[in-house]
Amino acid sequence: MKNLAILCMALLLNIACATVESPHMATGIKIGEVTDTEAIVWVRLTLNEARVDFGGPLPIVTYTHVDTGEPVTEVRGRPRYAVPHVEFPDGSSVATLEGAVPGAEGVVRVRYRPESETEFAATPWSSVDPDADFTHQFRLTGLKPGTRYALSVDYGANRSAAHESLGGAFRTAPAADTIEPVTFTVVTGQRYPNRDADDGWKIYAEMQNLDPNFFVHTGDILYYDQLGKTEDLANWHWQRTYSLKSLVEFHRNVASYFIKDDHDTLVDDAWPTMETAFMGDMTFVKGKEIFLEQVPMGEKTYRTVRWGKDLQVWLVEGRDYRSANTMEDGPDKTIWGREQMEWFKRTVEESEATFRVLISPTPLVGTDRSSKRDNHANASFAYEGNMLREFIASQENMYVVCGDRHWQYVSVDQVHGVNEFSSGPASDKHAGGWSNDQLLPEHQDLNVIGGFLAVTVARQDGLPVLIARHYGVDGRILNEDRVAMQ
Repeated sequence: MKNLAILCMALLLNIACATVESPHMATGIKIGEVTDTEAIVWVRLTLNEARVDFGGPLPIVTYTHVDTGEPVTEVRGRPRYAVPHVEFPDGSSVATLEGAVPGAEGVVRVRYRPESETEFAATPWSSVDPDADFTHQFRLTGLKPGTRYALSVDYGANRSAAHESLGGAFRTAPAADTIEPVTFTVVTGQRYPNRDADDGWKIYAEMQNLDPNFFVHTGDILYYDQLGKTEDLANWHWQRTYSLKSLVEFHRNVASYFIKDDHDTLVDDAWPTMETAFMGDMTFVKGKEIFLEQVPMGEKTYRTVRWGKDLQVWLVEGRDYRSANTMEDGPDKTIWGREQMEWFKRTVEESEATFRVLISPTPLVGTDRSSKRDNHANASFAYEGNMLREFIASQENMYVVCGDRHWQYVSVDQVHGVNEFSSGPASDKHAGGWSNDQLLPEHQDLNVIGGFLAVTVARQDGLPVLIARHYGVDGRILNEDRVAMQ
């Protein structure tokens, strides 16, 4: 009888395990913050295998005046007096909107190995966090420099039911004394309605064809402005973007670094103390929190990474420490904040890399439209902008890559001689704000078009060279600049 009871119990447990619905990974994985010995792997478990398909409902947002409560019928730009009211058509909800991918509870682990080896190392099993949109981030340590790694993310409702997996791969950075060619790609501005392919954006397949060592997104990753009025809707923006097939495929195979900008923190031209009724329940603080949940970044939002002997990059924070755009310019007005500025100057001066590249979410050289007041190329931040340009110009073989602009360019500061490469937006639909006939003395090349920037640092005839190429959305090279070591 005892043996029969044990057998019955085992059968019941097997039935229970078999009936547990397995979660899925419809938003894929993201591999980020790769160094020579570390990486972060971001995972998220989802209730459904696939996103809500195209053609699904979208939220309807109407506005009333913050003072009078009267309807605001004409909403131009982002008026701070307009209070949003969100409705969901036909009995829908955030979970049923186009592109929605609701999260699910469960457990995950990461197995990883150099591609030349057969044995996997494995992280402990961990539960995803329902309070962080069902995500979890694993920090891999003790990796080998200059090595391509294969990884597998195992997942399930619980450990006994965990039988699914999603594979990926990435390269670690070469050691600081290693001479090795490095290529990275850069893009900005990928507003969801401006997609140019059925699976997302054409540039992701084109960038992957280059087999880059890493990728940098300089911000404006998504746009909360019109529809991201609540925390749930902000998370939905991430879901609908990163469930697109081209992005899922790209990010499981290419290491990435993410920088946030205004549109994926709160609203256009946002700063920490900005007050606006226009964004409803969303706040700057909440935007920061969600960003750190949705990308593999770690605690520091400004950081520097060495990629072999010939390249070091700096990725900076342009929102968290800034003064109000409306503040009078002067020594106390800042975008970076004192601590970040001191860190930047110190680490640049300590660097022995052949080429040093600052990757900024916003321009330092520009030029920009006279009406703008949000970046170092504008008169409203001229004091700090001049200081930065003077410092960068004093460094040998240092260059600037920027995002935010909806056009591609190569500019040289007419006072200090700083070279800046603007990546341009993710699609032609997103290009604008300038015109090709507005060629200014700063412009060495100008093209109001979508695409991406690719930077290669290599040795030619034994000498280090930096090659910056602008690509169109179809992968055509539109411009090439070669800079030999000085």
